Amino acid sequence: MADLLVEQLSGFGLATIMARKGVSGMAIGMALGVEAPAQPAFCRGENNLALIGTGAGSWFAHTDMVSPAWHTALRDRLAELASVSDQSDGYMLIRLSGEDARTVLQRGAAIDFHPEVFAPGAAATTVIAHIGVVIWRRDDDARGRPKYEIATFRSYFDSFRRWLDHTAAAL
Repeated sequence: MADLLVEQLSGFGLATIMARKGVSGMAIGMALGVEAPAQPAFCRGENNLALIGTGAGSWFAHTDMVSPAWHTALRDRLAELASVSDQSDGYMLIRLSGEDARTVLQRGAAIDFHPEVFAPGAAATTVIAHIGVVIWRRDDDARGRPKYEIATFRSYFDSFRRWLDHTAAAL
């Protein structure tokens, strides 16, 4: 039996942040109270806010517990520093955890998910089954098993979920 837990997440906030010309990641991070990684990485900061590096001068801002004013507050804090676009309704998030989570991801993405390479805090923008995804590794669960979160466009989620279910069934 596979050691894999698949959870579709809800109630999250997700926004794209793109730094304005000449604005550093350090300035973005200082305004938000969280490190703005210069490379693909997941960094948690204050007030349940995390930044996931997705490219040069761009990040996903993520929160597990979104409030109605979350996006507005984020936009106001970055008004002169970055453009902010709420993506909460445009993406679906899924969490994979368990010893077989890495195996499932390796069957779809051309990324080295070995724990020494893709450790907690690592992130990547890639393709799985011809579907664009952003993957980040959270801290391991209470039993020490890896935990990953995957964001994909809502319009591709059903196709991604079919791939995931088919791949997991083969374990």
